[in-house]
Amino acid sequence: MIQRDIDVVVFGATSVTGRRVAAYLAERDELRWAAAARDGAKAERVLAEEGVRAPETIVADVGDPSSLAAMASRAVVVLNLVGPYTRYGKPVIEACVDAGTHYADLTGEIPFVRRTTTAFHTRARARGVKIVQVCGFEALPPDLGVALAADAAAEAGEHLLEVELQTRILQQPTPPRPSDILSGGTLQSIAAIAGDPDVACILDPGCLLTDPDAAQAVRLRNPIRLRPRRHNSTVIAPAAFINPAVIHRSAALRAEEHGKPFTPFTYREGLAIDGSPASLPIRYAFAGALSGIQAVMGMVAHAPWLDVGRILSRVLARALPTSGYGPARDRLEPWRWEMSIQARTSTNRELRVEISGDGHPGYLTTPRMLAEVGLLLSETGATPERSGCLTPSSALGTGNAERFARAGLRFSLP
Repeated sequence: MIQRDIDVVVFGATSVTGRRVAAYLAERDELRWAAAARDGAKAERVLAEEGVRAPETIVADVGDPSSLAAMASRAVVVLNLVGPYTRYGKPVIEACVDAGTHYADLTGEIPFVRRTTTAFHTRARARGVKIVQVCGFEALPPDLGVALAADAAAEAGEHLLEVELQTRILQQPTPPRPSDILSGGTLQSIAAIAGDPDVACILDPGCLLTDPDAAQAVRLRNPIRLRPRRHNSTVIAPAAFINPAVIHRSAALRAEEHGKPFTPFTYREGLAIDGSPASLPIRYAFAGALSGIQAVMGMVAHAPWLDVGRILSRVLARALPTSGYGPARDRLEPWRWEMSIQARTSTNRELRVEISGDGHPGYLTTPRMLAEVGLLLSETGATPERSGCLTPSSALGTGNAERFARAGLRFSLP
């Protein structure tokens, strides 16, 4: 890595998430970091409202390649918070690869991740650059959790056959508000995915695998299921579109690195909704609504010839809130959540990984996680010597799972 005068740049520091990434980094006095945005004065004003003063503010714009090149050339790592990534991500990645600079983002736009992998994996690997995407609530915690289970299986000479992940929200502010759930940036990302010509990728758990045979094997073991289901008194709403593709790519990258054949496993996840017997109809109705939203996205993905996606994308982009809309600051801390991973190995042994999180999963824990990713990537020798377009677990290594405790994210293998 070429000598740089900045460790971490937060590009898009004025966004709902970007300002909180900056706040996390500002707590480290020894860190050389900078905020970057299209409007430098606005960035300084927004960060001041958060009680943050960046050591330096860089003016950079996705429409100005020279400004991106200048920004990337000074940094060890660029954290990109400028979305939707489908529209604005590629020039930033291009600048980072050309400059030999590590890159991380929060995209959940899987079609964009696939195009990034196709276009940049070989180039980034040749430059020794890590391109690390999907580093938020989706998919860093489940990806690292499943990788921990895979490592535990491998130590015993086994491999994973089945994995099930359940997420629970243990505590949240009341009464709920629409802005508690999705920010303007996330809503605009949904609009971008709907209009993506490769939208069918969201239904394909093998879409991030470059080997066609491996991708087909993953598809056969992991059919998409969108119906709510029940386990004892718990209603489980399906979650199908982002994490599976990332987790299967991690498994393929592990097999490649160790010179072993890729053995796909079954992966299923969902949102667990607990409650009393009397609340069962309400919980089923909520799970059904979540299933319906995913089913609509599936219909769009299956019928690109109707051009529904592009029309829907334009309508949503105009109707939905944009950057700046999101949860109020005083509603971020009360959240508590957990993920439970149950795995079965090739010898029928059961493994369990528990993950717990403090703060709003999308808008407090996520920016802290991304900031910690930036810190790890900026530290010489802190992460495995891997490069290319990587998943969070393959880029960071399971040995760094404990680092995320200070970001409010904890992993354990009971």
